[in-house]
Amino acid sequence: MIVLDATIVNVALPAIQQDLGFSQAGLAWVVNAYMLTFGGLMLLSGRAADLLGRRATLIVGVALFTLASLACGMASSQSMLVIARGIQGIGASIVTAVALSMVLALFPEPAERAKAMSVWGFVGSGGGTVGVLAGGVLTQSFNWHWIFLINVPIGAMVLLLARPLLPSTPGIGLRQGLDIGGTLAVLGAPILAVYGIVNAGQEGLTSPVTLACLAGAALLSVAFVIIETRVEAPLVPLRVIRSRTAGVSSILMALIGVAMFGWFFFSPLYGRNVLGYDPLQTSLTFLPATLTMGLLSLGATAWVVNRFGAKRPMVVGMVLFALGHLMFWRTPVDGAFFPDILIPMFVMGIGAGVAFMPLALIATSEVAPAESGLISGLIAMCQLIGGSIGLAILAGVAAAVTAGELAQGSEVLVATNDGYHVAFLIAAILTALTALVGATQLRVSKSAARRPVTFDSAAEDLAA
Repeated sequence: MIVLDATIVNVALPAIQQDLGFSQAGLAWVVNAYMLTFGGLMLLSGRAADLLGRRATLIVGVALFTLASLACGMASSQSMLVIARGIQGIGASIVTAVALSMVLALFPEPAERAKAMSVWGFVGSGGGTVGVLAGGVLTQSFNWHWIFLINVPIGAMVLLLARPLLPSTPGIGLRQGLDIGGTLAVLGAPILAVYGIVNAGQEGLTSPVTLACLAGAALLSVAFVIIETRVEAPLVPLRVIRSRTAGVSSILMALIGVAMFGWFFFSPLYGRNVLGYDPLQTSLTFLPATLTMGLLSLGATAWVVNRFGAKRPMVVGMVLFALGHLMFWRTPVDGAFFPDILIPMFVMGIGAGVAFMPLALIATSEVAPAESGLISGLIAMCQLIGGSIGLAILAGVAAAVTAGELAQGSEVLVATNDGYHVAFLIAAILTALTALVGATQLRVSKSAARRPVTFDSAAEDLAA
């Protein structure tokens, strides 16, 4: 449900925009409301599972995600959809933080775990492909509401089967502490920042609301650092952030999040609003990327890392990812699937498939095994929150460019496409910067460089 939901919504964005009357900047909230709560609560969700028990926490997360999906499917207004998406993100953070750790705990023997992780990997890589196809089919055959309602029977089945099939895993108790203050700060700061950025595009940078939101985001960021230095059980121990490798990796993940969110947001809008594709055709445009990423996840990336180390594939992958964005930067109004969509999607699929896993391995290379989950959760949080803030900026800039050209008398399609072009160009620059920073600032220990990578070992490093 979680992997599918990350891609199924993007295909339906044009239909949601048309039906509920979202502006381009406002439409970004359909993605950001989900991603902000998803990322902001990831670490707290993992901690809650330790304290309250994995099965109980997983059931709560699935129930919350399912009910929020029902609310999204029934939404008849912009505010109702955005609020329900935020609640859905809370459920997604709980499920994501708990599910993989449960799989690893259920299959301790290496042979059994390898089989279990093969199933997990297939679901992860195939879910993205199923999501884009399902989004197109459901939106075209029924309407966009069904991309959310499809989660309801699946979630109900999971809730029925969870208690009889999953073993009870009691937690260590709430007395060990939850960092509520740190969680509220790390959740509130990006929400205020995104709202301030969106409001700046509508009311101006000097608007009192804009200035208040941005100032509030800055104050909450400072408060987070202060809280983490004083609480007994911090959400993110500052000694982890002081690690050069972990710090640089977190920054890189935030920049990658901007490029990734921009890609999944603007490429379906280009297909639908500029080329006139229907929802199913729009969904099919993602197949070159999702299939490529899925095939690489079956072992090719692990082989490359074993052969060349983690750093070089990460840098090369980011260069390819930037190149794909540059290809979208030049897409014409009268473009065709080949070469204007197929080639950049294929290049970006290779880049993402090659780069992301090595970066996660580098991020966890200098920490104790007991803290690898914390680091993985931290970089996932940075990717989601950084991507949400970046998407708000990209959507605002694209809307401003389009509005400016329309005011000068440009054709609607040309002005719309030029706005998308600016967003892709910014994303390409940020991705190229990621490659440059990774090449010059990341340090990979000799032990990490010699460490053999398998599907199983990579999964353990990525477990939260």
